[in-house]
Amino acid sequence: MLNAEENTGISLTENFSMYPGASVSGLYFTNSDAKYFNLGKIAKEQVEDYATRKNISIQLAEKYLRNNLGY
Repeated sequence: MLNAEENTGISLTENFSMYPGASVSGLYFTNSDAKYFNLGKIAKEQVEDYATRKNISIQLAEKYLRNNLGY
C-alpha cells in the first residue's frame, strides 16, 4: 500500500532487519531506575518449544536464535 521499498530504497532482510543499516531509527527513552538484563543461553528444548509455537522448523528457529543457543 505504501510502496515503502520503492519509495525509500529500504528493505527488510530475511531476519526482518532494515537494510541498509543506516535507515534504522528510533525513539529512546531513559529512566535512571531502569534495570537491564541479558538473556542467557537457551536449551534445545526451548528452541523446540519456540518452533512448535511459531509453527516453523527447528532448523529455522535455530537460524533465528543462533546467537542465543546454548548447545
